[in-house]
Amino acid sequence: MTGLRRTQTTTGGAGSPPGPRLAPAPTLIQALIVLALTAACVGGTPEHRQIRIATGSPTAVYHAVGTALASVIEQELPEVDATVLVTAASAENVQLVSSNAAEIGFTQADILVSGVSPAPNMAALARVYDDLLHLVVRADSPITRLQDLRGRRVSVGAPGSGTGVTVGRLLSVAGMAEPGVIRQERLSLDDSVRALSNREIDAFFFSGGLPVAGIKKLSGASATRIIDLSDWAAPLRAAYSDVYVVRDVPTSAYQLPPVATVAVPNLLVVPASMPDDLAFDLARLLMERRDVLAAAHPAAERLDIRSAIATLPVPLHPGAARYFKSVKP
Repeated sequence: MTGLRRTQTTTGGAGSPPGPRLAPAPTLIQALIVLALTAACVGGTPEHRQIRIATGSPTAVYHAVGTALASVIEQELPEVDATVLVTAASAENVQLVSSNAAEIGFTQADILVSGVSPAPNMAALARVYDDLLHLVVRADSPITRLQDLRGRRVSVGAPGSGTGVTVGRLLSVAGMAEPGVIRQERLSLDDSVRALSNREIDAFFFSGGLPVAGIKKLSGASATRIIDLSDWAAPLRAAYSDVYVVRDVPTSAYQLPPVATVAVPNLLVVPASMPDDLAFDLARLLMERRDVLAAAHPAAERLDIRSAIATLPVPLHPGAARYFKSVKP
C-alpha cells in the first residue's frame, strides 16, 4: 500500500557452533569472491531514501495527485519509500519543506511572493497546473458578487492553507479585510462543505485545480452556485504579483453555469539540497507517468514540458532543469 512501506532492520539469531572449529584456508578464488561481495556492500548498494509528500485535504487535488505520485515513485524507484502527508495545504507545505519535514510540497506560487513564506532554501521540480479560486454559495443565496459577502458568515480557508493567503489578499484589495466586515470562519474544505450544506455559513472560498472533488460532490447533492471573481485578478496583480491570472470554470467541471475567476500556478517544491539525480528522476516521473497522475485527478492532464519550467518565484532545481533540457521539444 502506498505510503506504508518502511525500511526494516533485521538482526541475526544464529547460535554458536558446538565447539571450536578451524576453517580451511581460503583459495584464491574464494578470497576474490569475498572481496567482491565486500565492495558491493560498501559501495554498490543504492542509498535508501525517504520521500515525504506534503499535500492537503483528502478530498482536494493535492492529495489525489500526491498519492498517485507516491505510488509511481515506489514503483519506479525501488530504493525510495514514499509517504503522503495530509496537511492544510500550500502555506503549511512550504513550511514543512523549508524545515526539512517533507521532501516534496505542493504549493500555490503566490505563497512564495511578497515575503509571506521566505524560501531561500527551496527549489522547484515543476509547475504542474493552475489553482482556481472558488467562491461557493447555495443556489438560493442573495450573494451574486464579492461585495455581497459583507456581514455574512464566510469560510476563508483553513489556517496554513494557500486559500487563506489568496483570500486575505483578495479581501484586502476589495477593502473588506477589516474585522467585522465579514464574519470569517477558518474551515477546511470538508468542514466548509458540511457547514454550507447545514446553513451554518453563507459561503466559502477554496482554491484548487479543476474539478475539486469536494465541491463537485456538493454541487451534485445540493443546489449551488460559483461566484465570478475575474474582475479582481488585475487588482491582485497590481498589489501583489503577476502570478494572478483569469481562468474559466467551465460547465463540465461541476455541471453549473460557467464563470471566470482568479487563478494562480501550482508548483512542486523541494529542498534546494535535494541530490541532483533524485530531482532528475522525480521530474522525469512527473512527465513520463503523467497518465497515471491524470487518472487520479484530471488536473494533472495539464502537466506540460513547456510550461513545467516556468517556476518563478523559485528557481528550477538543477537536477530537474537537466531533465527538461534532455527532453526539450
